[in-house]
Amino acid sequence: MTHAAQVDSSAVPVADAQEISRPPLSRVMIGVGFLLIVLSYMVNAMDRQVFPPLLPNIRAEYGFSLEQGGLLATNFTLGMALAGLPAGYLLDRFRRKTVLLASIAIYSVGTMATPLATGFADMTLYRVVSGFGEGMQSAAIFAAMGAFFAHRRGLAFGLIGVGYSVGVFVAPLIGVHLMSVHGTWHSPFYLFGTAGLLIAAASAFLVKAGLTEHSVEKTVSTATYEYMPASPFNRNTIALAVHSVVSGVAIYGFLGLYPTYLITSLHYSAEQAALAMSLLGFGGMTAVLGGWLGDRVNQRNLLILSLVAVAAISVCIYESHAGVGVQCVFAFLMGAFGLGFIYPNTNSVMQRAVRPAQIGRASGLFVTSYYGPAAFSGLLFAALVDSFGWSRAGLLQVTVLPLVGVAALAFVRPAQFNNAAR
Repeated sequence: MTHAAQVDSSAVPVADAQEISRPPLSRVMIGVGFLLIVLSYMVNAMDRQVFPPLLPNIRAEYGFSLEQGGLLATNFTLGMALAGLPAGYLLDRFRRKTVLLASIAIYSVGTMATPLATGFADMTLYRVVSGFGEGMQSAAIFAAMGAFFAHRRGLAFGLIGVGYSVGVFVAPLIGVHLMSVHGTWHSPFYLFGTAGLLIAAASAFLVKAGLTEHSVEKTVSTATYEYMPASPFNRNTIALAVHSVVSGVAIYGFLGLYPTYLITSLHYSAEQAALAMSLLGFGGMTAVLGGWLGDRVNQRNLLILSLVAVAAISVCIYESHAGVGVQCVFAFLMGAFGLGFIYPNTNSVMQRAVRPAQIGRASGLFVTSYYGPAAFSGLLFAALVDSFGWSRAGLLQVTVLPLVGVAALAFVRPAQFNNAAR
């Protein structure tokens, strides 16, 4: 998957002269840079997922309603959506490393500001700011790595997804533990925000431009793409964006209120809910397998199977009222298909649905479509719970919506992907 090809000066609109003189990267520097990128995405996940298991305590301290708590659990994705398309546009024109470093600093500061909130309004602002940085980082990482690892894009995204899943796995455990030790939910936010700033500082020196600014046109210079639509907004990307929207609403609505469901409906302790939440992250570590398969099989069909699996697992979670052990198995499976298969393959297939020069905009489109509507997924789920109860709400949002995604994927034509056999 690694290579050290020197980049053509005409391939990227920024730093053209530097492209010519930039020496090839050694495998060690590629490995170090890629590891730091994965670690930064792990901290990104920790910042996102530390909030839901602490939400019952946050609600108790501020007196937030379930709807307000549900909105706060997922509204950071509004910031991600706001960042997506502008970031995608900028990434096709400016240095990806600069966008990457700035984004890490933004979401780290937003995370550290969250405990300083005095009420719902400013906590919402801090969460959205954090999400804006996370959206910028997601677009930068996947545009840069999608270009560098053009022929193994799915596997590369799967490895990055493992870093994300590790963050999902450890954040609830660390967050609940620190809250128990210090008697406050504030300390995890300060710890994770500081970790992000330290990784940004290390990345400034150790993540080389040869890794982040690589030209995908150089990698695939012998191919022609006249068979593909000229616009990045074509039949395939639109259908994939619809799938991305409904997947984001279903998965993030589930993630945002899953601990609350376990504690308030199934009467789990905070520690048991954190364990189940962590098993979600553990399941997401199958992203390596999911990405590897995405490079080798029909990605549209792989996504359809994964969506059907999520719908079936949702029925088990909200209808069986299982004990802790069985619930953890369901959580693992939801993480495997929702985070390990759907996320990396939706991301990579969106880039394969456009011409190579447009992958920055494809990355931005994915971030906007996946995370934008997801900002209100927690609020929607909470409203459904108030109207219909947990079981029916879960079936409506986490079972029916993935099946809508299946219908959208029926319009995708893999023969028009940029990796299609000609």
